[in-house]
Amino acid sequence: MSLTRRSPDLDPVHAPVLGKAIPRWGNKLMCKVARGLLRLAGWRFAGDVPNLPKMVLIGAPHTSNWDFVLAMVALFALQVRVYWLGKHTFVNGPLKPLLRWLGGVAVDRRAASGVVEQTVDEMQRREQFLLGLAPEGTRSLVRRWKMGFFYIAQSASVPIVPVALDYGRKTIAIGKPVNPEIGETAVLAQLRTFYDGVQGKYPHQFSVESIQPRLRNG
Repeated sequence: MSLTRRSPDLDPVHAPVLGKAIPRWGNKLMCKVARGLLRLAGWRFAGDVPNLPKMVLIGAPHTSNWDFVLAMVALFALQVRVYWLGKHTFVNGPLKPLLRWLGGVAVDRRAASGVVEQTVDEMQRREQFLLGLAPEGTRSLVRRWKMGFFYIAQSASVPIVPVALDYGRKTIAIGKPVNPEIGETAVLAQLRTFYDGVQGKYPHQFSVESIQPRLRNG
């Protein structure tokens, strides 16, 4: 069943209506404040959040620290619970209650199981789990994306959903789900098409040509 969109007259930020399968977060007050901030800054949403309990959301371009702030405001505006990965020493540190509340999931990079396996185990343990990742891994221009998002989605048998923070159009665009079973090459081809023309806060630090797998031995 397709999702219906709220009238632009009633919702200037064009926030998509969420399906029942999507995990929720926050409250009406936080949602109202966040949507007000987006409206004042001139930002709006485009696209729908797939009505699925589990998925891997990838965000790009990542060229500024403001991207995290914008992403968090967007999540408050939608009331969607999205988790992110952090070093166990950081997430379980002095700010643990706050970081956990913000969606932090601790992973131990030293563990024999590896980050992908730890994340898949965590995803399979829960009934609802939306994971957010930044494939670039840094704010600087990269030659190739990190492919952890693909391996996690493939191992967990969940779709990949691209999200674009387009500063040129001031649009938070949500793409269609991409099935990882079509293979790495086909997935990346679809992602290049989705991100083509998208502008980061610092445009020179992002290129669709970087949407290719990082060399395994590099």
